[in-house]
Amino acid sequence: MALQRPRRPQFFYTTAPLPCPYLPGRTERKVVTELAGPGAEALHDRLSRAGFRRSHNIAYAPVCPGCRACVPIRILAQAFRPNRTQRKLLRRLPGLTIARTGPRATAEQFALFQRYQQARHPEGDMAAMGFYDYRAMVEDTPISTSVIEFRNPAGALIGACLTDWLGDGLSAVYSFYAPEEPGLGTLAILWLVEEARRIGLPYVYLGYWVEGSRKMGYKSVFRPAEILRDGQWRLLGAPAGEEAALTPAE
Repeated sequence: MALQRPRRPQFFYTTAPLPCPYLPGRTERKVVTELAGPGAEALHDRLSRAGFRRSHNIAYAPVCPGCRACVPIRILAQAFRPNRTQRKLLRRLPGLTIARTGPRATAEQFALFQRYQQARHPEGDMAAMGFYDYRAMVEDTPISTSVIEFRNPAGALIGACLTDWLGDGLSAVYSFYAPEEPGLGTLAILWLVEEARRIGLPYVYLGYWVEGSRKMGYKSVFRPAEILRDGQWRLLGAPAGEEAALTPAE
């Protein structure tokens, strides 16, 4: 009789409290766990459905005392219908060259990343990142990850989106773009939705939506979408008390 190898235990840890990056005056704490080994892909899939996000080889979720403002959100890709502004942006797609590349950091990407940080988030921690920090963000991944590059007709890199490929969807990890091209952030998400539809995946995960946060408010514009509350994925925008529980979190 073949002996089964003992299953490796999965440990979860809570981080020390830090200032909240989204809501002034609040404190942030996270529960984190390592993604490693042959089971990293399957674990990441399960944790994503439970509202976790990935950074490097770590999966995390907020566990802030007395605050539930960070709400996991995902687009229903197959049912998605762009609004008027989004349709206008989609008309730009045929004029761009879009390529899915491996998780490999380049000097060209980093130069654009620096321009974006200095223009949009000059006071943030990421504005101080060097090339090796950026390379770790892109390349330190234990799962299927790509960089989606957007180039203008002249061939210049004007946008990029670090993307995880899950069993049930695509996850937008981080995107950046030329500061003079503000619509590219939305366009990157629209491309992910179109790609999910093309390959038959049901969701595009956008991370956390924080109602009232200028940084995160844009995520609720993509409809229909689901948010995770009380262990259930529920349709965003349903009347209060009538949210339809669509899918249980695993």
